[in-house]
Amino acid sequence: MVRIISEVAKYLIIFFMVLYTVKCFTVLKPCSPAKKRRALNVQIFYVFIIHFLCYLTLYLNYKKKEIAIFYVAQMIVAIVYMVSYHGIYKNSSRLITNNMTFLLLIGFVMLTRIDFSLAKRQFIFATIALVVTAFIPKVVVNVKRLKYLNVFYAIFGIGLLATVFVPGLGISKYGARNWIGIGDFSFQPMELVKIIFVFFVASSLEKSCGFKDMVKTTVVAFMFVLVLVAEKDLGGAVIFCMIYLMMLYVATQRLSILICGGGFGALAATGGYLLFKDKLGHVTTRINAWLDPFKYINDSGYQVATSLFAIGSGGFVGTGLCQGAPNAVIVVESDFIFAAICEELGVIFALCLLLMYLSIFIYFINISMKIRDPFYKNVAFGFTVCFIFQIFLNVGGVIKFIPSTGVTLPLVSYGVSSIVSTLIIFGIIQGICVMEHGGEENSSEESENYEQKEYYQDFSGE
Repeated sequence: MVRIISEVAKYLIIFFMVLYTVKCFTVLKPCSPAKKRRALNVQIFYVFIIHFLCYLTLYLNYKKKEIAIFYVAQMIVAIVYMVSYHGIYKNSSRLITNNMTFLLLIGFVMLTRIDFSLAKRQFIFATIALVVTAFIPKVVVNVKRLKYLNVFYAIFGIGLLATVFVPGLGISKYGARNWIGIGDFSFQPMELVKIIFVFFVASSLEKSCGFKDMVKTTVVAFMFVLVLVAEKDLGGAVIFCMIYLMMLYVATQRLSILICGGGFGALAATGGYLLFKDKLGHVTTRINAWLDPFKYINDSGYQVATSLFAIGSGGFVGTGLCQGAPNAVIVVESDFIFAAICEELGVIFALCLLLMYLSIFIYFINISMKIRDPFYKNVAFGFTVCFIFQIFLNVGGVIKFIPSTGVTLPLVSYGVSSIVSTLIIFGIIQGICVMEHGGEENSSEESENYEQKEYYQDFSGE
């Protein structure tokens, strides 16, 4: 009986996931406010149905009361957060909140399947982060001097990155010294510094895009990257380079900067690898695993090879929750959680997940194009690039499109640092939405002016 229910639940999960994804794009296209509200409300229904079916399957297979209690706790937090958030911030985007909540719940489901203790830990820290980051829109709206603190951003950001070199504080994991450990708690400074970095670049470019100012900004940005390279965190270094290059291109509208920057980056990466490959053993290992994982399947290629096996064994509809072997993949709870999703929930579900990320990306781009303030326009665009490029690096490494870089899948992978930084980014975007519509007062009522109404819809998702 358990097997039958699990099999039926598997197909229902895929069905409702497809419907949810369709609604993501329905909200993005121009339509009446009433239709958008209905689509957003239906999204919430799909979220809770998928979440219930997943935990029903997990409970029937494991038969642990803790799982049922854990499910109820997630439901309470999700409902309270969504209701209270939009009660406080009338002009915030429901689309962002829906997608953010859904991604967190998917992460809890997969972590419960992989390691229940990690799922509980992730839930506790995510709940705390949701409460703390709920105040970020107020900061964005009320603090007017954020655009004038470029020197502070530079000093504080580089200093925070460099703390990993403090004896007794920095920790090495997976070949890179990019963690800070305090007792049993550890986090990656890079996850928080990338937010500071976006603010630094936006603040610097908002003041001036003259040649001398761009040189100064580039030098400081290069210092951020050098610290990351010294930490052997090449994944983080690539993200910072991409953020800076794209923000500089948008600020200057010069295609030559994009072409030259991309070319220089490719040459620097290739030259750096050839010169320092003996000193960066973990990078060489990952490149060898990427080039031919099956040749090194008993060594460096094991992780990528098992990831590909997991994706292939899942097929379009997946094996079903608790029917696969996700723990065969090394670090499956963080860097390679996408492989576990493909294996047990199926490629169709995984593609819908990527389309959900794409809808968030499109929405963020839309926001950055509509913002009138140059500083916040740059901030929104910088976070957009940071968000989508991190997804590209994670999924690309899992499917062997690019070498594995050790970055997480936003809001889904296990990792306190990643969860906190992503929630901060989403909170800042929400703050920009609120700020653009006159603070925290309710302006969601239909306007007589059609253009104003459409402008509001782009931000609110309603």
